[in-house]
Amino acid sequence: MKKSDRFRKIFSQGVMDIFEIWVDQETGVNYLYHASGYAGGLTVMLGRDGKPVITPVQQEE
Repeated sequence: MKKSDRFRKIFSQGVMDIFEIWVDQETGVNYLYHASGYAGGLTVMLGRDGKPVITPVQQEE
């Protein structure tokens, strides 16, 4: 896997106030990215149990 292929954007909403969900293709962990104006931040998405949200990923052979 190339380094540029590690993260995949699966959701995007907004133009000036942006919300995106990114999935790590190696671990399946979901991240929420939010940007507004000149500020932005990235955080792990957590489920009700406090554990990271995991999306099953297909392993390349």
